[in-house]
Amino acid sequence: MSPTFGKCYDPNGTVHGVPTFPWRFAPDGYATRRQLRARGLRPGGQPIAAQVMRRCRGRKAGVLVAYLYRIDQAKPVRPMTPAKRLALAKAMAARRWCPSCRTDAGYCIPTSLGMCVTCAYPEEQRAA
Repeated sequence: MSPTFGKCYDPNGTVHGVPTFPWRFAPDGYATRRQLRARGLRPGGQPIAAQVMRRCRGRKAGVLVAYLYRIDQAKPVRPMTPAKRLALAKAMAARRWCPSCRTDAGYCIPTSLGMCVTCAYPEEQRAA
C-alpha cells in the first residue's frame, strides 16, 4: 500500500472523524451531491456520511476532499414550480441585457466587462 493511499484510508473515521476513503475507492451506497443530482436525488438534510480524499499539490491543504452522502437516505429532488421557472427565466434575461446599449446581447454578458462586447470594444467592431 502506498503512503498516500494509507493516509486517505480511514474506514472507521478514527483519524478524520468521518469514514475516509481514497479517491475512486468509496464503497457502494455512497454518492457525492453531483452524483445524487444525476440520479434525481438530493441529500435531504442528512449529515455527511463519508468522504473521499486525494493528494493535490495545487491546494494549500495538499488534499482534495469530496463529501459523500448515503443514497438510501437521499430524497427526491423537488419539482420545479411555475413561479420558480419564471424567476429563473427573468434572471437569465437580466444577464443577457446590456445596460449600455439596452439591447439583448444574445449571450450572457461577462461580469468582467459589465456590458456587451460591442459596447466594451467599439473601435475593434468598427474595424471588422
